[in-house]
Amino acid sequence: MDIVIRQETPEDYDAVYVLTKAAFAEEEHADGDEQDIAPRLRLQESYLPELSLVAELDGQIVGHILFTEITVGGQPALCLGIVSVLPERKRQGIGAALIHRGHEVAKGLGFSACVLVGHEDYYPRFGYEIASQYGISFPFDAPDMCKMVKFLHEDGKAIRGLVVLPPELVPEGS
Repeated sequence: MDIVIRQETPEDYDAVYVLTKAAFAEEEHADGDEQDIAPRLRLQESYLPELSLVAELDGQIVGHILFTEITVGGQPALCLGIVSVLPERKRQGIGAALIHRGHEVAKGLGFSACVLVGHEDYYPRFGYEIASQYGISFPFDAPDMCKMVKFLHEDGKAIRGLVVLPPELVPEGS
């Protein structure tokens, strides 16, 4: 299986929308508007086209990942906003390949830390740790074990403080 990971282009937007909707249709923690997150984030100043990546298999887009520029304690950082994989392609390493490539691109752009709110059993395999143990807090309530950080460079461990997210990434009701 030869997965091609590349930067998303405007021609991919419709396919990414359909992919994301399908990817989250059966997820129990989904709120039903995940497919609308990327289109809204693309309009923000914090959008980094280099960190919106698609995975292609035999010419079909089968996965997407989007990192967004944020701040933590006033310092620049990233938030892994959304990872989507077609349901029939899950558990084939596509999401992992997107995450690894996204981290490589982020390091190359000079980012030293990335935060996320996600599944406590999935993201630690990519080096994510509980953010609160490093003095990083989020502006909304979620289980502590789901609020995570990965340091992309050693100097990232100096980042402390409150995560400031674009409104598109703040859970409803927060």
